[in-house]
Amino acid sequence: MDLEIQGHSALVSASSSGLGKASATALAEEGANVVINGRDQERLEATAEEIRETATGEVVAHAADLTDESEIRGLVDRAVEEFGGLDHLVTNAGGPPSGPFSGTTDEDWYQAFDLLVMSSVRLVRNATEHLQAGDGGTIVNITSHSVKEALDELVLSNSVRMSVVGLEKTLARELAPDVRVNAIMPGPHKTNRMEYLIQNSVDLGEHESYEESYDEWTEDIPYGEMGDPYRFGQTVAYLSGAPSEFVSGTTVMVDGGQSRSTL
Repeated sequence: MDLEIQGHSALVSASSSGLGKASATALAEEGANVVINGRDQERLEATAEEIRETATGEVVAHAADLTDESEIRGLVDRAVEEFGGLDHLVTNAGGPPSGPFSGTTDEDWYQAFDLLVMSSVRLVRNATEHLQAGDGGTIVNITSHSVKEALDELVLSNSVRMSVVGLEKTLARELAPDVRVNAIMPGPHKTNRMEYLIQNSVDLGEHESYEESYDEWTEDIPYGEMGDPYRFGQTVAYLSGAPSEFVSGTTVMVDGGQSRSTL
């Protein structure tokens, strides 16, 4: 299937690893020119080199802190300067610390909101004019399946990520027909973030071993295992491409059938 994004420009935030990296890889393999982002420039350059091995589009690494508005503005400007415009924006951010409500502070809540919500708000704010200038811009917000079903020990993610979906639904109407906006809610995938959550539960004494914790994370997934980040990235690329031109304002669950929510 031709996604018709060859030569387009894309920006993927928080893409030095995990699902962000997978999304950038899929877009670059389809021929899009991609700016990837992370805080550590050296690590980011290594990721860019890895993506270039299979990419048919260009890959540019730009370090920026997603909680800093001026750095976000610089990140968007870099994409426009490098490629002459911006066609696709993928918003993504690292997850907040795990833990129960009783262990959180006001600072934890403000930091989670700044990281997960305001990063998306600021990226969209700075990118909208450029996305509208093309022949059909797209925004894909990567969130979490915790938006649909609250997860134990993840109160910050459960509570705050819902705001990103509210933003996505609103933008899908406000920016139409020039820009399509969708969100993806991934379940457990084989990423560094999941490795952290699994190991953290062992460190907190909730499980005796990494294997025991992994089994609990996957026991309710009909597929019996966590998702492949590469396939997730291809879903992002599809939502950015022409074949999904009538898909907007939707939230796509990518969790191997784990969620039992009917809505």
